[in-house]
Amino acid sequence: MVDLKDELHRKLREGRAGLLSRLDGLSEYDLRRPLTPSGTNLLGLVKHLAGLEYGYLGEAFGRPAPEKMAWIEDGSIWDGADMWARADESSDYLTGLYRRACAHGDRTIGELELDSPGSVAHWPAERRETTLGMLLVRMVAETAQHAGHADIVRELVDGKGGPDRDAQGDDAQWREYVARIQAAADAYTPGEG
Repeated sequence: MVDLKDELHRKLREGRAGLLSRLDGLSEYDLRRPLTPSGTNLLGLVKHLAGLEYGYLGEAFGRPAPEKMAWIEDGSIWDGADMWARADESSDYLTGLYRRACAHGDRTIGELELDSPGSVAHWPAERRETTLGMLLVRMVAETAQHAGHADIVRELVDGKGGPDRDAQGDDAQWREYVARIQAAADAYTPGEG
């Protein structure tokens, strides 16, 4: 039988690796440029998750981050400062921060049980008290969600989708596939039919 904590931790590590793999081979510009109307960018996703790792799998259990994050210290996190990379925050710095935050979280996961009590200070008082199990589920979900965003953003940069894209066809097959999708959408062009 699979151990629940081990399986959740495995899924978290898988999501982390997937997220970081979307950065491979891109320039500093492509890593940080906003590619959606809301400004989503690859380094912002990494930066955001670094803060969540340190918060949910560290601070919530009395294990604060061993390093300062300016956007948390100055409160600009509440204005979205954790969702994009400033000019003075290199990709090496932010990916290193994320890796260190993940290692910090891994130690917490390794040393505590799923029912170990934790507390998230910025959550409403009535639900602030939680457990490692609940926060581990939350981190798996957050990481999977943002790794999915990273797949889409990476595709917008250079057409390279998720890790299984190449296994599902070459460029010609993908063009034909997208053309079928477009044709189905075109059947519902506004004002026509």
